[in-house]
Parts: sequence; C-alpha cells; structure tokens
Amino acid sequence: MRGFFRRLGCLIIILLLLVAAWYWYARVPASTTTTSTTIGTATSVSSGWQPLTGADADRGRAAVQSLGRQSGPVFANLTAAEAASYIFTVVAKQFPPSARNAQAAIIGDRLYVRSDVDVKDFGGSKALGPLGMLLGDRDSVRLGGTINMLKPGLGEFIVQEVKIGRLEVPSALIPRILTQMKRGKPVPGISQNGLPMVMPTYISDVRISNGKITLYKSVR
Repeated sequence: MRGFFRRLGCLIIILLLLVAAWYWYARVPASTTTTSTTIGTATSVSSGWQPLTGADADRGRAAVQSLGRQSGPVFANLTAAEAASYIFTVVAKQFPPSARNAQAAIIGDRLYVRSDVDVKDFGGSKALGPLGMLLGDRDSVRLGGTINMLKPGLGEFIVQEVKIGRLEVPSALIPRILTQMKRGKPVPGISQNGLPMVMPTYISDVRISNGKITLYKSVR
C-alpha cells in the first residue's frame, strides 16, 4: 500500500509539471509575446539569418567543386546560406519535405538552420512524449550544430541543439527526433546526433568560425 501511494504521488507531480508547462506555453500575456517577438527579430538580424535558396546551393556547390581542380584553391569560404543550402538540399538531403521559409546563420562556432515544418516530420508527440502536447500541427524548428569529417567522402552535421516552437528539446531526446527526420538507409559510422553528409573525397576538414564555414582541400 505504501508503494501505491508513492507511485500516486509521483504521478501527481508529473501531472502538475505538465499543467504548469501548458499554462506557460499557452497563456503567455500578450505584452510578453510582443517583447519576445521584438527580441527574436533583433537577434535574427544581428546574427545574420539568411534564407536558403537554390542560387546559394549552386554557389556552395561551385565553391566545393573548385577545390577539386588541380590548380584550384586549397580552401573555400562559404556563407551560412551557401553552406546550409548546399548541405541540406544537395549533400545531406535530410530536411523535411514540409519545410518552408528555411534560413541559416552562423553563431559562434555553430551552424544554425531554422524552418517552419509539420511537427509530425519530427515524430510529434510520439518522439517528444508528454511535451509533444504543447505543440501544434505546424511550428518552427531550429537545429544547431557543427560539421565533422569522419573519413574521405563522408562527414556529418552533429546536431547539438533542437528547438521546436518555444520548446527547447532535451539533449536526450535529440537522437529520437533525428531518427524520425532521417531519410534513406542508415549510414554506417554516423553518430546518433548526426545527419550524414556524403562529401567529395578531396575535402579533408570543415571548420566554422567568424561568420563563415571554411572547407579545406586534402593536400597530398
């Protein structure tokens, strides 16, 4: 009987936490919402959010291909939009099909990509559990992370942050969400938090800093 009441007490605490989270998410005062929107816009401008476009993907591809020429440069710098457009639409091809208004930015040593998507593309309540009840059918999703070259021809985008709507996804749930997001057969060697990037074999390293992504050519 004592164990029953202990389990009942834990259940009540969980329900209270969920109710509190729902109240915060759904009933934020209008003035607070306005302030948050203003701050978000200012941050976006200062951190250089750029739309992902086909033209940026083409420029990113051209920069990468230039490294493959024998007389070409030994490194190439890409903007956030060029890198993200190339990676997510040409190389990784992992962005959900429902994505709209995709943008990218480099903040610190991380590449960020955000877009409006159908939450079901990330598993919805199935992947997030009770937290999924706080989200609508469609919301903004932001991914942040770094790029790691595993071996010649294969890299990965290591996702270290995920935000869906106003919900910061706990680190422990990121692999589950990425599993829902990934398309195609699993690629050997890719980490749980990674999205595969099949890169040209002449790319040896990728670094993110000072608002740009630098790709380095293998020097033999």
